[in-house]
This record gives sequence, structure tokens and C-alpha cells, in this order.
Amino acid sequence: MKPKHLVKIAVLCLLIAVTLGFFNRADAQKTSSDYRLSGPYTYKNLTVFLVHGKDLTNKTFLTLQEALAQKKVKVYETKDVNQLAIRNLSNQDIYVQSGDIVRGGDQDRMISIDFIVPPRSGRMPIAAFCVESGRWNKRGNEENASFSSSENYAATKELKLAAKREKSQEAVWETVKVAQDKLAVNVVGAAPALKDTSSFELSVENAKVTETTAAYMNAFSRILQNKADVIGYVFAINGKVNSADVYASRALFVKLWPKLLKASAVEAIAELNKDEGAPPVVAEAVETFLSESEKPAAAGKDVTAHVKLVTKEDDKNIFFETQDRRQKDGWVHRNYIRKQ
Repeated sequence: MKPKHLVKIAVLCLLIAVTLGFFNRADAQKTSSDYRLSGPYTYKNLTVFLVHGKDLTNKTFLTLQEALAQKKVKVYETKDVNQLAIRNLSNQDIYVQSGDIVRGGDQDRMISIDFIVPPRSGRMPIAAFCVESGRWNKRGNEENASFSSSENYAATKELKLAAKREKSQEAVWETVKVAQDKLAVNVVGAAPALKDTSSFELSVENAKVTETTAAYMNAFSRILQNKADVIGYVFAINGKVNSADVYASRALFVKLWPKLLKASAVEAIAELNKDEGAPPVVAEAVETFLSESEKPAAAGKDVTAHVKLVTKEDDKNIFFETQDRRQKDGWVHRNYIRKQ
């Protein structure tokens, strides 16, 4: 073979190798879900990336917060710490998310699993954990036979993991106490009131905590504007990727966004280290987190006849996907949590 032909072949092989190497690197940073990220948006120690993607469904849901405010759902006290009952009074599906806190009853509870309540459902059991140790009676003017509102969502990934992974009431109480203690240290003037209650709900609604949380929320209040394809978000605290929530439709995410952002802000406040600045978070780290979370083998569980939960877990991450059986097992919500 002539030398000039050998040179051409060598150059061609080099080009092929470089091209393959490029695509392999690109694939390593791309999630299997083909999301696109924008950001980072940062305030103090909280960093947010928005997740952009296509709507996968045109199905609409009432959120639990909306349904309770509109009196289209009833959530009943059952006298069982880890189980409530729910009844949909409307003609719409109601989406209940793991981490939704319901206020009232004999003690405030946190819903422990994603749940879709079909129209005119009748009374259905729903798993929950107590986020208020020490009370087992009526509080003030609240109803103790049912729950009146769901304005807040579980903050701190430790609390979510205690409920969703460990499924331990003791672990839930312990993580609530840890979060309260951290807020008491980091929120000026809040300590006396926080030490006087075991309720996570009342701690989040404390005037001093609310004031501090509002500053975080105001900083992110406009980041969804002029972005018509945002379906979720990823957040980092103190420069470390924490969790992500992604939805099959923008409409559902937009409804839940204020509640989710508030919970992220509360967690950031609890973890605020005033002596250290938060290091920058790069998009590549977020892309890797999302992609790696989706890789482990899947384990499925039927929550109801209409809802299936798929879980994937490895040493670093845990991934939960809520599927709607009536929509050909199409997913409604994906929750990614960095365990360490």
C-alpha cells in the first residue's frame, strides 16, 4: 500500500475515534429523559436549576392544597398515626404528593406516598406519618376529625428519606426535631417559639421563619417568567446537589412550584452556614445527578389499582417515579434525591 494511502487511512481512523469520543462524552452528560436545564439561579446558599421538557400529558389535576381550599376533598383523622382516609368530592382527579403536610386532626401528618384520588372516589386509605409528636387532641379551633389545609411540604431530604425510604415514624420524628433545632439557631428570634412546639407545620409557619423564607422566595419569584416549557427543578444547598422534582406537565409543576420552593428555602435556611460562602454549582453536576439516578434497576409497587410507584436506588441516589395506570403507565411525577 502506498504511503499516502496509509496517511489517509490514519487520518480517517483518528477522525472516527475523536467523533466517537465526543459523542460518548455527550451521552454521559445527557439524562435518559432528555431534559434541558437553565440556570443556575442563586440566593445565599440555595441554587436552583429549571428543568425544561415536553408535556407528556394534557390531563389536569387538582392539587391537594387546591382541593382542600375549595372544599372538594375531605381528609379524615382515623386515630391511626400512620394512616388517614381521603375522599374526593369533585369530578376531577386530585394529585396528592408524598411530603404534603395536612394540618389539623389529632396531630399534623405528612403524606408518605404519591397518590391519585379519582373523581367521586368514596373514602380511601392513604399512608401518612406524624410530624408533630406529643399532641393527640384538638388544637384550638381546628377540627380534630379532619384536616383543614395543606399549605406546606416536607422540607429537608432527611425527612423525605425517613418517610419514603426508611418508612420509620421514629426517624420522621427525629428528623423533624433536627430541622427545628437548626432553624432555631439560624433564624434570629425564632428559638423560643420553636422550642415550645413539636409541630413541624407550626415551626414553618412561625413568623420569624416565614419572614426569612419570604426573602428566599422573592429572590426566585420571577424565574419561571417567559419559560413555557419548564416542567420541574433541581436544587442545591451549600454548593451540593440535593433533590429534583419533575412532572409530566408544566401545568401541574406551576401549581406546585410555590409550595416546593418554600420547602427548599426552609431547608436552605436550616443548613445555612454563615461563616462559609456557597461554592458554585455547575450544570454538568446536575445533569450527572439526574442521569445517574435513573440508571439502577427498577422495583415496582402498586399503590392502588390506578397508581404504581417505581423506585431505583444505588449508594448515592434514590429515584421515585409515580405512574398513572389509567394512562398506559405514563409517569406523573419523578423525584430524585441525593442520599449523601
